[in-house]
Amino acid sequence: MRSHLCGEVNEALDGQSVSLCGWVDRRRDLGGLIFIGLRDHAGILQVVVEPDSEAFAGAEALRNEYCVRIRGTVRLRPESQWNEAMATGKIELVASEVELLNASAPIPLLMTDEDGEEVRLRYRYLDLRRPRMQRNMRIRSQLNQSIHRHLDGQGFSEFETPILTKATPEGARDYLVPSRIHAGQFFALPQSPQLFKQLLMMAGMDRYYQIARCFRDEDLRADRQPEFTQLDMEMSFVDEAGVQDAAEDLVRTVFRDVLGVELASPIPRISWHRAMEEFGSDKPDLRYPMRLHSVDEHLGHVDFRVFSGPANDDGQRVAALRVPGGAVFSRKQIDEYTKFVGRYGARGLAWIKVNDAGAGLEGLQSPIAKFLDEKAWDGIAELTRVQTGDLLFFGAGDWLLTSTFMGHLLVRTGADLGLADDDWALLWVTDFPMFEWDEENGRYIAMHHPFTAPQADTLEELRANPAAAVSRGYDMVLNGAEIGGGSIRIHKPEMQQTVFELLGIGEDDAQAKFGFLLEALKYGCPPHGGIAFGLDRIAALMAGEASIRDVIAFPKTTTAQCPLTSAPSVIDEPQLEELHISVRNGEE
Repeated sequence: MRSHLCGEVNEALDGQSVSLCGWVDRRRDLGGLIFIGLRDHAGILQVVVEPDSEAFAGAEALRNEYCVRIRGTVRLRPESQWNEAMATGKIELVASEVELLNASAPIPLLMTDEDGEEVRLRYRYLDLRRPRMQRNMRIRSQLNQSIHRHLDGQGFSEFETPILTKATPEGARDYLVPSRIHAGQFFALPQSPQLFKQLLMMAGMDRYYQIARCFRDEDLRADRQPEFTQLDMEMSFVDEAGVQDAAEDLVRTVFRDVLGVELASPIPRISWHRAMEEFGSDKPDLRYPMRLHSVDEHLGHVDFRVFSGPANDDGQRVAALRVPGGAVFSRKQIDEYTKFVGRYGARGLAWIKVNDAGAGLEGLQSPIAKFLDEKAWDGIAELTRVQTGDLLFFGAGDWLLTSTFMGHLLVRTGADLGLADDDWALLWVTDFPMFEWDEENGRYIAMHHPFTAPQADTLEELRANPAAAVSRGYDMVLNGAEIGGGSIRIHKPEMQQTVFELLGIGEDDAQAKFGFLLEALKYGCPPHGGIAFGLDRIAALMAGEASIRDVIAFPKTTTAQCPLTSAPSVIDEPQLEELHISVRNGEE
């Protein structure tokens, strides 16, 4: 039906006849002339319909989003009419024939970014016609193609793992699927292919990958969906460096292929403890030229318990954040930042404006300056390298809590002042704690997952001090977003059983839930490790989108609903009976 795509018509076709198909992006009737913006997935081309043309009558009847075929002759526009904002802005099509393929009802949305998300998702098939969304979807497609080409060339084999599987007790809630044949029993949709890819390593498959659909029944945010896509990779006979090198090569390749970007090399590596100490986050955004500084040694002697108490407690800290040029903030803005960190558990926020860095204490403006002496201020000033016009924020209290809320403050103030570099900042975060203590349930939980290997050499070493245990896990972070996480796995049954015990999973419970894994580990399981990348997040970063919903063709809302299909929905009673299910309403 067509000879060319709209976005591919160029000056080289001047004077040639072409046939194009697409949608009417806009139509302007100037009396003697009709101008049509004809759009397909490749771009938009201006079509001119002249009054003496046989196509004029057909063009008069067109409206926005009518589906049409147009034949005509390509011609160069006068230079004064070039539209540099369009790839096809130097040429136009003079129509000789306009054929209506299908009319459109009045469009129920504006087809712009001003449309609310609810209406955009309700009419997603229309929203996806927009150039921005077309670009996003094609970036995602190119990302997948690049992954396949690279990994196939590196000796990886692509294998599929089950979608209907066994419910897991750790991590997020599972989506459950009732079994009709086995009454009262349920499958679970996989939160990841984790155990199956480990079993593939035990089966001698050596290098595996899969672009896998995964499912988690958890509360949603801009970067979370109940169903999502991840690139899963696993390798045998590797250590951390082996997995990380393979992952780095992949990420560099896809950014080169899709965006034409060369990522910096080598990629920096920092430990989890250092990331929290200096950035207050386990996914630091290195584009911001700011760091947290522990100023405990300079404040332990001051007569101000808010500072001296935490400064002299090994489990607490006083953290200072230097905000370059931050003295421009008004008292109202500083109060807003105090409220902001309160959302993350902060009880307060101290501050100092540095009006004259060379004047010592006399050059400071702050409610807390009276509690400082020259020794304290000189130490703080030297450590933070504070300058005239800067602002210092101070947070104090529990080490992890203080690090976390000050880390949020770092990003917030840096963004408000536009301090981020316009670059791609990639890094590895390593040496995560093996366990976190769950106060509510009174037990340890795995920081990554229960199959991550510890750095401890022996079972006795791990049992002796699980709180201090460090894992062989690693995360890849890009511009403050975790895009991949992985680890070296446990490959000996005794170590796996010990980790289960420390997590409060007894021997009987472990057999019931993970017996197939423990059994497989007995039969010469090789050392192995891997990583999983969140493709939705990577695609969103590549497309410059804040929400992964804008790089997913048919996403769910933040309440895990699909406005397009009205899912989830009520199921008829006969089908429920067939599945051996009865539904209780909320009142019951």
